[in-house]
Amino acid sequence: MKADIRVCSAWKSEHDGPVYTLTDSCPECGADAVNSAPAPFDPTDPHGEYRRSLKRRNRT
Repeated sequence: MKADIRVCSAWKSEHDGPVYTLTDSCPECGADAVNSAPAPFDPTDPHGEYRRSLKRRNRT
């Protein structure tokens, strides 16, 4: 799932703080805007299978 809120990809070098936007580019410097949300899970997580099975077991 992709978030609607994006952050300027060059904010660390161009701005004092993160610049958030809903467009594909930064409104202040014109750099590309990237997804601001971290991935919900890591597909290479070695313990993910166990964590998901424990969650399923606790739901029932």
